[in-house]
Amino acid sequence: MFRSYLRLLLFTFGLLVGVQIPGLINDYTQRVEAHLLESREGLKGFNQTAQRFFNGDLQALVRHYRASDDPVFNSDADSIDSLVARNRLLEEEWQTLQRPWLVRTWHVLVAADPALREETLKGYSYQILLAPEAMAWGLASAMLLALVIESLLMLIGWAILGGRRKPVEPSWR
Repeated sequence: MFRSYLRLLLFTFGLLVGVQIPGLINDYTQRVEAHLLESREGLKGFNQTAQRFFNGDLQALVRHYRASDDPVFNSDADSIDSLVARNRLLEEEWQTLQRPWLVRTWHVLVAADPALREETLKGYSYQILLAPEAMAWGLASAMLLALVIESLLMLIGWAILGGRRKPVEPSWR
């Protein structure tokens, strides 16, 4: 009986952990989108200047600023260059997050921008989504965790007992 309750507890823990994955991916996606919109807004004026004088080429604008003898322009060139690099990173993140769910999940869990992932984790609040993908993640995580832990415990028990099984007592029938 105790073993059955442990199985239920393990399954429930896996279920609760699994339903967090879609929420985390959703929060990360929203954070990337918000940063991307802010980045685009920050570059809007420079894009207009680049459009007017350099056929929309921001790098040509940066080169023009760097070619100036004025230290203010050189400093602005560094600022614009960092804004452009940040925007490029956020655009790539956003494009990756528009791909199928498996690619999105792998990216957020393994290959996401470390600063954005850390920011998302700090601001993340646990939630239970009642969306089909959250339920699927929860059930799959619960089954996988229960299978792995129970198999590991059975393997340890088998190793301790030396592969011996308890003798089967004859039935009273």
